[in-house]
Amino acid sequence: MGVYEELQARGLIAQVTNEEEIKKMVNEGKAVFYIGFDPTADSLHVGHFMALCLMKRLQMAGNKPIALIGGGTGMVGDPSGRSDMRQMMTVETIQHNCDCFKEQMSRFIDFSDGKALMVNNAEWLLDLNYVEFLREVGPHFSVNNMLRAECYKQRMEKGLSFLEFNYMLMQSYDFYELFQRYGCNMQFGGDDQWSNMLGGTELIRRKLGKDAHAMTITLLLNSEGKKMGKTQSGAVWLDPKKTSPFEFYQYWRNVGDADVLKCLRMLTFLPLEKIDEMDHWEGSQLNQAKEILAYELTSLVHGEEEAKKAQESARALFAGGNAAEMPTAELTDDDFTDGAIDILSIVQKSGLCASRSEARRNVEQGGVSVDGEAVKDIKTTYTKEQLSGEGIVVKRGKKNFRRVIAK
Repeated sequence: MGVYEELQARGLIAQVTNEEEIKKMVNEGKAVFYIGFDPTADSLHVGHFMALCLMKRLQMAGNKPIALIGGGTGMVGDPSGRSDMRQMMTVETIQHNCDCFKEQMSRFIDFSDGKALMVNNAEWLLDLNYVEFLREVGPHFSVNNMLRAECYKQRMEKGLSFLEFNYMLMQSYDFYELFQRYGCNMQFGGDDQWSNMLGGTELIRRKLGKDAHAMTITLLLNSEGKKMGKTQSGAVWLDPKKTSPFEFYQYWRNVGDADVLKCLRMLTFLPLEKIDEMDHWEGSQLNQAKEILAYELTSLVHGEEEAKKAQESARALFAGGNAAEMPTAELTDDDFTDGAIDILSIVQKSGLCASRSEARRNVEQGGVSVDGEAVKDIKTTYTKEQLSGEGIVVKRGKKNFRRVIAK
């Protein structure tokens, strides 16, 4: 099985512009491809995970990845999949985020000896003469076609700024520049980026002739992958300072039964034959599959040692033991009133619930316990002394835990 056929078997490919030629290039290791990442935070999250795994997988087959950091497009903001306009970031914030991305990507992609490139589109976008850009690029885009693009249609009712309307031209120009500068002949992106990607392919052909080789390909579930980055208590980051290895492990350990095999195929490097054997697993065997998924992905992001520690802690926790790596929430003096704090505040401030109202529902429905004992009275309080030392272990539902201590 060639690498392209494996991508298909793993459920990663949705649309391509020229399948036979793309298949040949990928299987022969001749693809120089890029995937873009907008630096909207100082850490990548699990929504980026699929793209990073894809880049690693293709690089292992001899293809050359280009990680394009959107230092330039980040100044504008991508309207795709959004109901409102992104907040504007400062140049300094964007640069800091770009630096963080580079460090994290290096765990997945080998940038040594020209095997991969990391490029910032600020190199060509920030110095553009806007009128010259409009003359060179604008004539190749139809406003009518742009308005029919899904990434713009979904924003028309609430309002699409002219700033964001430029995004398609800028992303298309990225592909043109990468093609010219680095011989980039292929681009990958999520299904929500399809119109922008086609724009880049068409721009190259229009400016450089029909014989110019530029391909596009989309990932089947990249939009869903972006949603993976969010949970009830916030984002699941790849930076261990923002999401601990234990929390990262628990996130994947808690995926739904219907998603575990899909995630194993799309995100891990386990042989397909081994994953296919799990197709008929059910009950406790699915829990074993979730453990495999959590371990493999935690090892990939944080290393084998951290994955082992997270797995041991998770097993100890479910067995009623003491989990050394359990995520901890620290309360300060300001969190206490007259030396005490109520259970709703504990659940909210520990990050187990996003709001007091959500915490109230969980307590009233019997979904919260402290040190193994169910807490059903929303007026239950704990003193600072009770939370000193090793603190208390608060559990919401079956799989969400925090050790809560007073500083």
